[in-house]
Amino acid sequence: MQAILGVLFHSLGGIAAGSFYMPYNKVKGWAWESYWMLGGLVSWFIVPPFAAWLTIPNFMEIIGTASSSVLFFTFLMGLLWGVGGLSYGLGIRYLGMSLGNSVVLGFCAAFGALVPPIYYNLVPTEGKVTFTEMLSSTGGQVVLLGVALCILGIAICGKAGMLKEKQLSDAEKKKSVAEFNLVKGLLVAILSGILSAFFNFGIESGKPLAEAAVASGHDALFANNVTFVVILWGGLTTNLFWTTMLSVKNKSYNDFKNKHTPITKNILFASFAGLIWFLQFFFYGMGESKLGNGASSWILHMSTIILTANLWGIYRKEWKGVARKTKMTIIAGIVVILLSVVLVGIGNSI
Repeated sequence: MQAILGVLFHSLGGIAAGSFYMPYNKVKGWAWESYWMLGGLVSWFIVPPFAAWLTIPNFMEIIGTASSSVLFFTFLMGLLWGVGGLSYGLGIRYLGMSLGNSVVLGFCAAFGALVPPIYYNLVPTEGKVTFTEMLSSTGGQVVLLGVALCILGIAICGKAGMLKEKQLSDAEKKKSVAEFNLVKGLLVAILSGILSAFFNFGIESGKPLAEAAVASGHDALFANNVTFVVILWGGLTTNLFWTTMLSVKNKSYNDFKNKHTPITKNILFASFAGLIWFLQFFFYGMGESKLGNGASSWILHMSTIILTANLWGIYRKEWKGVARKTKMTIIAGIVVILLSVVLVGIGNSI
């Protein structure tokens, strides 16, 4: 039952994350930094403490009494994750929902699954599995095979993007993805995929916060909400700094008073996107409380996002007009990534 609930919560989080970008597509006449800033304020500054207050009423007391090292490293992981989240938006902007999410989240899944055991090889910690232990056990070997398959899936998705680049005219590319740019998009997506995995490391760094919530009598199902406050405020710092710079440079702060745009609707859609973005973490925290913060939790979450985002990409006709071979290539890449998740799950169960 624990495992079933964990899979359910991770899937709900993945569906939310894979869907969050859709409301942004409804924003009209605003610069990217304007709606990204507003969505970020909702998802990283406003909603996290509200969710924590609803589930862990004394969350600020827990944060206030935590050690400075726990808070520093948890915030730092959030800061670095924030760079990944910032470049994630750009990756989707240049590659589209299907290809962008497959590359970004494929890298994120692989990196997030591999780095913790390598770290515990360097810093042995009781109860934590090291990379060496993974290599020497059947279950660990199956997990590593799953990670290798995940990287292969990324390569196949990248190949699909290259085929799309060759087959479509500039005008056709703009119809599906307004600012399609394969080279720029892949570079940004790879950076985003690696740095986005730091959210997983933030959960690990902030584990004492979640443990303190449980020790004070709260349900372990929601304990991660305390940790998320610190991680997401780290992410907010990065994103707010960058979007503010762009807003001043481009004078796009005028978007918020531009009566030639649907201001009210834009605010609602950007805020809704921010709420959906946060829900992925809310459900992930619930799933992690049932499955633990191992490779299977992280990759299960990532794969659900990839699947959801690709379904949205198909709905938005991002692959319309390409040859059958190209469509089959992107489908093959997605299938390989999903297969990697199955292997990781099997390996963890062993």
